[in-house]
Amino acid sequence: MGAGMDALRKEEVYTLDDIYALPDGERAELIEGQIYYMSAPGRTHQRLVGDVAYQIESYIRHNNGTCEMDIAPFAVFLNDDDTSYVEPDILVVCDLSKLDDKGCHGAPDWIIEVVSPGSRQMDYYRKLFLYRMAGVREYWVVDPDRKITTVYNFEHDAMEEYSFGEQVPVGIYEELFIKTG
Repeated sequence: MGAGMDALRKEEVYTLDDIYALPDGERAELIEGQIYYMSAPGRTHQRLVGDVAYQIESYIRHNNGTCEMDIAPFAVFLNDDDTSYVEPDILVVCDLSKLDDKGCHGAPDWIIEVVSPGSRQMDYYRKLFLYRMAGVREYWVVDPDRKITTVYNFEHDAMEEYSFGEQVPVGIYEELFIKTG
């Protein structure tokens, strides 16, 4: 047992119990057993979330759609284990059996994240991989600093970027276009 044994110590793995034990008002996500604390969203972030959510909800209602749209804070339990818990800014679920009063159990069909200064790395990299592996069909990253919406259509293994103000086609709804920004 030498001094190098500390370097071999395994990183602590957190679970949903740790998320539920957080003090009231403190928000965090759990990704592959690691806790990531979330700061309060800013005004631009909330305006973008509200605008995009309104367009999606209007489309679903106008077309008597069977999918449900929810906005954060709304729990998504991506896997059957208790090591991944996220709160996407916007999610659309078409298999309503995945939903209950606790949240969504399994991959939503469509997730949209609006980038905040502290979430850039998380939204573009960590969540991209997590959502793809979990079976999310479509993932959007709306970036107000870059004024770009990046669309990952996992079903067609495609990625496209759109400038704010452009009509962005929605993969899960062929006739829907969303204007961001």
